[in-house]
Amino acid sequence: MLEKTFESKDVEKKHYELWEKSGVFAADVKSNKSPYCIPMPPPNVTGSLHMGHALNTTLQDILSRFERMQGRDVLWQPGTDHAGIATQMVVERLLEKDGKTRHDLGREAFLKRVWEWKEESGNTITGQIRRLGATPDWGRERFTMDEGLNKAVNKVFVQLYKEKLIYKDKRLVNWDPKLHTAISDLEVDQRETRGNMWHFKYPIKGQADRFITIATTRPETMLGDTAVAVHPSDDRYKDLIGKFVVLPIVGREIPIVADEYADPEKGSGAVKITPAHDFNDFEVGRRHSLALISVLDKDAKINENAPKEYQGLDRFVARKKILAEIEALGLLEKVDTHTYQLPYGDRSGVVIEPMLTDQWYCDAKTLAGPAIKAVEDGRTQFVPANWTKTYYEWMNNIQPWCISRQIWWGHQIPAWYGPDNSVFVAETEEEAKAQAKQKFGKDVALERDPDVLDTWFSSALWPFSTLGWPEKTEEVKRYYPAETLITGFDIIFFWVARMMMMGIHFMGDVPFRKVYIHALVRDEKGQKMSKSKGNIIDPLELIDEHGADALRFTLTALAAQGRDVKLSPKIVGDYRRFATKIWNAARFCEMNGCALKLDFKPESVKQTVNKWIVSELATVSAKAAESLKAYRFNDAAMALYHFTWGTFCDWYIEFTKPMLNGTDEAVKQETKDTTGWVLDQLLLLLNPIMPYMTEELHMHLLGKSGASSDKADWLQSKRWPEFDAKIIDRAAQDEVNWVVKLISEIRSVRADLNVPDGAQIKMLLRGANDNSQKRLKTYHDIIKRLGRLETAEATNAAPPKGSFQTVVEEATVILPISDVVDFGQESTRLRKEIEKCDANIERINKMLNNPAFLAKAPEEVVAEQKEARAEAESIKAKLLQALKQIEDA
Repeated sequence: MLEKTFESKDVEKKHYELWEKSGVFAADVKSNKSPYCIPMPPPNVTGSLHMGHALNTTLQDILSRFERMQGRDVLWQPGTDHAGIATQMVVERLLEKDGKTRHDLGREAFLKRVWEWKEESGNTITGQIRRLGATPDWGRERFTMDEGLNKAVNKVFVQLYKEKLIYKDKRLVNWDPKLHTAISDLEVDQRETRGNMWHFKYPIKGQADRFITIATTRPETMLGDTAVAVHPSDDRYKDLIGKFVVLPIVGREIPIVADEYADPEKGSGAVKITPAHDFNDFEVGRRHSLALISVLDKDAKINENAPKEYQGLDRFVARKKILAEIEALGLLEKVDTHTYQLPYGDRSGVVIEPMLTDQWYCDAKTLAGPAIKAVEDGRTQFVPANWTKTYYEWMNNIQPWCISRQIWWGHQIPAWYGPDNSVFVAETEEEAKAQAKQKFGKDVALERDPDVLDTWFSSALWPFSTLGWPEKTEEVKRYYPAETLITGFDIIFFWVARMMMMGIHFMGDVPFRKVYIHALVRDEKGQKMSKSKGNIIDPLELIDEHGADALRFTLTALAAQGRDVKLSPKIVGDYRRFATKIWNAARFCEMNGCALKLDFKPESVKQTVNKWIVSELATVSAKAAESLKAYRFNDAAMALYHFTWGTFCDWYIEFTKPMLNGTDEAVKQETKDTTGWVLDQLLLLLNPIMPYMTEELHMHLLGKSGASSDKADWLQSKRWPEFDAKIIDRAAQDEVNWVVKLISEIRSVRADLNVPDGAQIKMLLRGANDNSQKRLKTYHDIIKRLGRLETAEATNAAPPKGSFQTVVEEATVILPISDVVDFGQESTRLRKEIEKCDANIERINKMLNNPAFLAKAPEEVVAEQKEARAEAESIKAKLLQALKQIEDA
C-alpha cells in the first residue's frame, strides 16, 4: 500500500543508487540503435550546484531520457573542467592558512597538492548533479586535465603552431595585478563606478598659449601617451593634424593624428592615445605606427619608462601625484563627475589593467571562417534562432585569442626554449630535444615555457577529445558529431564558437547539429541572482524541501524559448503540489483496485469515457514528444501538467467514480483496467521530467513494492508511448469534451460572481441541438454533481429575470442566480475590478510609449509587458461582459 505522502529523500537515494549501479545510463558503442550524443558542459571542479547548473542539467537529462525512450543509444558525456585560476586560488588559500605560498613549495610540489585537493574535494559538483536525478554515462566521465585530454591538447597546439595558426605576439591583454596573469573577458567583472573625468590641457609645440584638451578617467596612463587623435573632418583641429603636443610632466613630443576613433561630438573631440594601456588606443596605435610605451609593471606599479620620481609608485598613488602636478602646472581645465564601467577581476577583486605583454595567440579569425559558414549552411543550428545573429556578430569581429596564462595549474604549453631563446614546439620533451639537437648539432639544455593554456583551449576540444581523439576510437566514429548541445548564452563566444572552430578544423565536421541556448534563471522580480543582492536560491535547499522532481518540473515548465526563468521557492512549492496530486491519484487507483494489466488493449475499450481518456492520452503523448523534439520544454511540461491535473485527475476520475461504484461488473472492470493503464502511461510520459516519483509509482503498479533491480522494469528502459491514429476516437472526444466545457463554464460563472459554494442553482440549456440535448441527458447526473446544480434541463423559453448567460458551442447556458447573488454588490465589485484593470493598462501603456524605456529594456521585458497588457485587456473584457449581464438582468 502506498504511503499517504511522497517522501522524496528516501525514494531519490534508493532509486538513484540502483540506476547507477545497473549501468542503465551507459551508452553502448556496439549497439545497432541510432546514436544520440549530448556533451555535458563540464562544470568547474571547484564548483557547487547553482540554479543555472540545475536548469542546464535538467534539460539535458530530459532529452537524454526522452531519446532513450525513442529507442536510441544515448551518450550523455559527463566530465568536469580543471578551472585553472579558480582551482589554483582554492589551493593557494589553503596554503595561506599554513603561512605558505605556492612559490615556497615550487611548481612540482604545488601541482601535486592541487591534484590531491582534486581527488579529495573535486567530486562535489558531480555528486550534486546526481541529486538532480541526472543520467549521464558516469563510467565515461572525463576531466580536462586527464592524460587522454592532455594528449589531445598537446597535439592540437603543435599542429596549429606548425600551420602558423598559433604564434607569439606582444599585444594588450586583461592583466590581473594580483594574480599576475592574463585573464579572459569572461573573467572580467564590469562594475558601474561613479568617479571623475579629468580634463587636461596639452600644450601645442611651437604655439605659445595654445592647448588641446583631452579627458581621462585614468590619469596615471598619460605617462604612456604617444599621440593625440582628432577626427579628420573636425574643422577645429584640421590645422593641427601632423603637429605635436608636449606631454606634460614627461616632456615627450607626441603627434596629433587624424583618426575616426575620435568623436567630434564627445568632449573636446580630441582623445589621448595610450597604445600600451587601452584596447581601442592599441588599434589606433597600429594604424599610425605609434610607439608602445608601457608604464606599469606586473604589480600595476609605475615602471622604468616613466619619470624617475614616479617609478615604483602604485598606480593610484601615482594618479594623485599626477593630478597635483598637472594642477600646479595650470593644465587642469576642469573635473566632471562621471559614471562608467570599471573592470575588476572576478576572482581577485582588483581593478584589471590593459597590459602589453608577450603571450601566445591563436589565429581565431582564420579558424572562424569555416565555423561561420557551417552555421550559414545550416549544418549547425541555434535554437532559438535569434542567437545566430549574436554568433555572427562575435565571429565576424573576432580578435586574436590570447591562449596563455601565467599560472601553474593547467595544461603547460608544449614549447621549450634553447640557449639562444629559439623555440621548439613539440608534443613531448623528447621530441623538442630532438628538434634542438638537429638545430644545434648536439644535445642542449632546454627550458619549458612556464605558462599554461587558457582553460577554454582544452574545453574547445571537449566534443571529440572526450571520445578518445586523437586515437581513432569507435566512440569518435559513432558519437561525433553530437546531436545537441545545451548551454547558456554567455558562453556562445567563449565555448560554443571555439568548439565549432576546433571541431571543424580537426574533425572535418561541426561538433554538434543543434545548439539550444537556455535563458538565465533570475529571481521572481526578474533580477539576476547575486550574493550582494542576497537573492540567490540554492537548488539543493529546494531539493531538500520539495524534492528533485518538483524542482525539475518547475524549471522545465518555466523554460520557454528566449524567456528568462523567473524563479521563487514558492513556485517550486506550487509544483510540489502537482507531484502530490499525482501521488494522490495513484493512491485513489490503488484503493479502487485500478491495477496495471500488462496485456491491456486500449483499442478494445467500449465505454465512451474510457475511449475519451485513451484518445486524450494519445493526443498529449504526441504533443509532448513533438514539443521535446523542438526543444519547447515548457510546452511539453504544461501539456502533461494540464492532462494530469485536469483531464485525468479532475475529470476522468470524477467521471468514472459512479462506474467504479456501480453494479455493472463489465463496466467496472474495463474502467479499472483503463485507469491503471492510463496512470502507468502517464508516469511514462512524465518520467523524463519527474523521474523519481514516476519510477516509484510504476514499481508499485508492478507490485514490486517501490524497488526493482531488473532494468527491464524501469520506466527509463521502456519506449515512449506512441499510438496509431486509429486509437483516437474523435466522437468520444467531442462528446466528453462538450461535457467538460459545459461544467467548466458553470464553474467559471459561479467563481466570477461569487456564488456561494453550497448554493445549488438551476441550469437551463437554451437553443441546444439534438446532439447537445442527448449529451445533457446522458451525463445529467455528472453535470449536476460537478456543477453543483439543483436542476439541469433543456429549454426553448426566454431566460428568467435575474439570469446570467454564457455560451457552449451552439447553446446558451442560462443560470438564474439572483436569489443567491446580490447583483448590486457584484456590480460595485466588478466596477472596482475594471478600474484596477484600466490603471494597470494605463501604467503599461506609459511604459511602452516611453522611448527611454524601449531603448534600454531587453526585448523579452518589452514582450512581457505587452503580454501583461493583453492579459489585463482580456480580463477587463470579461469583467465588462459580466457587468453588462448583471445590469441587463
